[in-house]
Amino acid sequence: MADRIHHDGVLIVGAGLAGLSAALSAAPRSVLLLTGAPLNQGCSSAWAQGGMAAALSADDAPALHAADTIAAGAGLVDPAMAHLLAKEGPAAVRHLADLGAPFDRDASGAFATSLEAAHSRSRVARVKGDQAGRAIMEAVVQTALSSRHIEVRAGMRLRGVLHDLGGRIRGVVAEQAGRLIEITAPATLFATGGIGGLYAVTTTPAELQGEGLALAALAGATIADPEFVQFHPTAIDIGRDPAPLATEALRGEGAKLINSAGELFMAAYHPDAELAPRDVVARAIHAELAAGRGAFLDARAAVGAHFPEEFPAVFAACLSGGIDPRVQPIPVAPACHYHMGGVVTDANGQTSLEGLFAAGECASTGVHGANRLASNSLLEAAVFGTRAGKAAREQREVATGPLRRILTPELPPEALAALRIGMSRDAGVVRDAAGLTNLLSEIDGFEAAHGRAGPLVAARLVAQCALDRKESRGGHYRSDYPEPLPPKRTFVTLAEVAASDPLSFAAE
Repeated sequence: MADRIHHDGVLIVGAGLAGLSAALSAAPRSVLLLTGAPLNQGCSSAWAQGGMAAALSADDAPALHAADTIAAGAGLVDPAMAHLLAKEGPAAVRHLADLGAPFDRDASGAFATSLEAAHSRSRVARVKGDQAGRAIMEAVVQTALSSRHIEVRAGMRLRGVLHDLGGRIRGVVAEQAGRLIEITAPATLFATGGIGGLYAVTTTPAELQGEGLALAALAGATIADPEFVQFHPTAIDIGRDPAPLATEALRGEGAKLINSAGELFMAAYHPDAELAPRDVVARAIHAELAAGRGAFLDARAAVGAHFPEEFPAVFAACLSGGIDPRVQPIPVAPACHYHMGGVVTDANGQTSLEGLFAAGECASTGVHGANRLASNSLLEAAVFGTRAGKAAREQREVATGPLRRILTPELPPEALAALRIGMSRDAGVVRDAAGLTNLLSEIDGFEAAHGRAGPLVAARLVAQCALDRKESRGGHYRSDYPEPLPPKRTFVTLAEVAASDPLSFAAE
């Protein structure tokens, strides 16, 4: 029997930039924020290197930013959402600066911006080259800890959701020190991050295995575009899990991709070469590696001796693997980096389930389409996290009948390791029907042995929708269907991709 407590305010699960932005904007309503790891640990936000994209300079405009976002998304971006993101972007960056985020400035005090792939303007606000995520999160965490309306409980792992007989989400089931605790609240907001931990090679914390996505799906929420996974082209290939990231800003500064023979190869794949969209660069590197030619990011001329001060995180990661990027090319490989799909929300974070909001990577607002534009992730977390927090604070208690809970069982480590290998192999940079069918068969076997664990639910959504999308678009590339079809987003429920009724599983 689980303990049960009631919070008369906003219940937020996840303490990345989306969760903390929501918590801050929910004031003066009380917020109970649950996080598995201590603040500023275990979230992708703190690991982000590139920065935040926004129209901050005189030669830029939100309309241009929105146009680039729409173009990168390969036909699947919701234009209204993209324009909303771009319009509110500059204020979001300035607000974070006001909270203490030390963005780089030029001599006049204006934001110093950099160019990244598929942007038509230099618009990425950075911190010391590659320190944006960490620095932004430090400022936001300190603000949250000093905010009287926010209570943070660390060491709380999401294990289930509570819903009433009408399907309204009434709270969550969290595990703390081996004990289950039911927490009810008028509004529940998931900011649980992405699915990088489902892949054997990822740049995100390996703990992020799609738990929020899975539980929302088990409760019957509508899910959008789960097949679209972005693979960062230049993870540093030194055998670490997670893989360190060589930020896209390096290519913006002029770093080149070469193979083991020292040959430049990107121009053969795309006219924009190193500044081509991420999915193109990832497939090019994948092809070079598959052909046995190797892939390296050569920043010796572009950065060279300035590495320690200009890109300290990349420099430290390389040194830890025995690579000195000042004088050596950096071995790179594609790695799972971002999930474009997620729980469908409106502009205010409301999902298809009453009482449940979502923000950040676990949500699907429609701004990323088939391929997220570089440095739009922190921006989306801040803009839509803020909007979701404001909407959630308006929710009031609804008198309902008995509550049922949906719990997910644990997936043993050996099964998770096998799943991660299968996802990278069959639902990775290049996919085909045979591999995806094989992967779904493996997921069936894992479910038969271990139950419908969260990672298996999330993996099934990705794999089944990837199998169903018989075309190539953005981050989803099918070698057996290399051409695009007319653009169409995916909107599904778990009941549509799995045989059994999701509400019947582990409900009490």
